Amino acid sequence: MSTLSDFTATTLQGEERSLSEYAGDVVLVVNTASKCGFTPQYAGLQSLYDELKDEGFVVLGFPCNQFAGQEPGTEDEIGQFCQLNYGVSFPMFAKVDVNGPQTHPLFRWLKSERKGVLGGRVKWNFTKFLLGRDGAVLGRWGPNTEPAALADEVRAALAAG
Repeated sequence: MSTLSDFTATTLQGEERSLSEYAGDVVLVVNTASKCGFTPQYAGLQSLYDELKDEGFVVLGFPCNQFAGQEPGTEDEIGQFCQLNYGVSFPMFAKVDVNGPQTHPLFRWLKSERKGVLGGRVKWNFTKFLLGRDGAVLGRWGPNTEPAALADEVRAALAAG
């Protein structure tokens, strides 16, 4: 069985990072975009992160340009946008594909663990996957689910150890 620790991803700064760095944390993986109707969810993600990071919670943002070209910027532009507009301080990674033949291996695995309403596809930007401290997928929510609505689920995962 795979876990989050089995994957790597490239940061916005171009550094390859092992996601095993987050082993033991409760992790919310989100595919993001800067020019989407759901973009204001960055504020809710940051708020949830700020509230619970000291308990072992982290948000991992993965920009994606596959949905109506809503993430057209470079990695530098994405980072500046997130910081200036939403004060994002949680880890952000380089753009990835979440569907199709070039799907990032992390998202291929996440989708196989929690299929969602479209089977194995991510429906749109700001789809959220919650992983427990053991790196296993606990749940999946679509873009309409606000980050604040996940607070109880995150707290339960944190309490489960």
